[in-house]
Amino acid sequence: MTATTIETDAPLATLINVFTVREDRQRELVDLLTRATDEVMQHQPGFVSANIHASSDGVRVVNYAQWRSAEAFRSMLGDPVAQEHMKQAADLADSYDPHLYTVESVHHG
Repeated sequence: MTATTIETDAPLATLINVFTVREDRQRELVDLLTRATDEVMQHQPGFVSANIHASSDGVRVVNYAQWRSAEAFRSMLGDPVAQEHMKQAADLADSYDPHLYTVESVHHG
């Protein structure tokens, strides 16, 4: 598996999906997204990496995933097994907001 790369010139499509959840569902969503990545997403053509973040206030989960291209990401969206995992995640969340991004600026201390 390739490591996450956060660089302005990396030729990648970055998915950032912010889920809002009830506190009692945060762990369940984290576990579901982790399992979906292990079992399905990482085997999709064009997958690079995924990072699942849980907010310390217990009400958000962020999926930061990288794909070789926007086309590879869109192709994954058409996979029936991936769709099932995405539906399960959506059902656990009160809301979710997925978008593809490009890295515009990186700073290090």
